[in-house]
Amino acid sequence: QVLHVILNIAGKLTQVTESSIAIESTPFEYEVLVGDYTRRQLQSKLGQSIRLHTMDYIEGNAQGGGRLTPRLVGFATEPERQFFDLFCSVDGVGVKKALRAMVRPVKELAVMIEQQDAKGLSALPGIGPATSERIIAKLRRKMPRFALMVDQAGPAGEADAESNHVVSETFDALITLGHSEAEARRLIDETLATKKKFKDTEALLTAIYQKST
Repeated sequence: QVLHVILNIAGKLTQVTESSIAIESTPFEYEVLVGDYTRRQLQSKLGQSIRLHTMDYIEGNAQGGGRLTPRLVGFATEPERQFFDLFCSVDGVGVKKALRAMVRPVKELAVMIEQQDAKGLSALPGIGPATSERIIAKLRRKMPRFALMVDQAGPAGEADAESNHVVSETFDALITLGHSEAEARRLIDETLATKKKFKDTEALLTAIYQKST
């Protein structure tokens, strides 16, 4: 069961373990589950203030008096959270298996799904051939937005996060204007290929329509 009650959490990063991190947000300290890719990004930020986009869900089974435990899952950006939400929705995946599989940047995972790379997906922890086929069948047409994302592992992480926000908003705007997801991705890709910097959605949209006229 996936809920969306706590959307963001901010505070001091106090601990990084193999599968989770701890954030001190006075007067509380929260455990937040993270994928391996996100964990690697956060290791160098121990002791610093961070903000994560989160998704909360209930772990356990209420039947037979079982224990129900609320859990938080954290992501560096909102598009990553959106991708994870879709990933979890595939039959046979779920939150735990999806978290184990998150060892690569979302952009790479999205491109694999979009290109129907079942072999590449099957190599992810916990994702076998049958599951990879279900992932491709359900999500392939929803991947253009995520395939546009910039990898934030490098030193320009903050700038990349802002760039991803502009690209995501522009993608939504193009869909609203009547473009298909594939067409929206193509228009943004071609414009970004000019290597120019776009400070906001309006600037990127203007450049897209100037280029296409």
